[in-house]
Amino acid sequence: MAQATSGQITVTTAGTEVQGPDIKAQGFFIKAKSTNTGLGYVGNDGAGAVASTTGFSLSADQIIYIEFGGAGNLNSLWFDSAVNGEGFCWLAVDPWGV
Repeated sequence: MAQATSGQITVTTAGTEVQGPDIKAQGFFIKAKSTNTGLGYVGNDGAGAVASTTGFSLSADQIIYIEFGGAGNLNSLWFDSAVNGEGFCWLAVDPWGV
């Protein structure tokens, strides 16, 4: 039986990316918080970072789904925002070891 695991990520300082938590799952829904006033960025530039020039941009309330096709880890993704204190919500799909 699948269990649900969810959480939130806050980018304290805009321009300083935050690594996702150590959560394994087949995939993740990632949503920019509804209270965000600027863009948020999700991704990994290959060097363990993300920025406005390398990330997938999300406006408030926009959602993406990232599927790993196996036990992926949310800590392989990085999160940044254009405005201090903004962030993301995430939901693990078919989490492993939860």
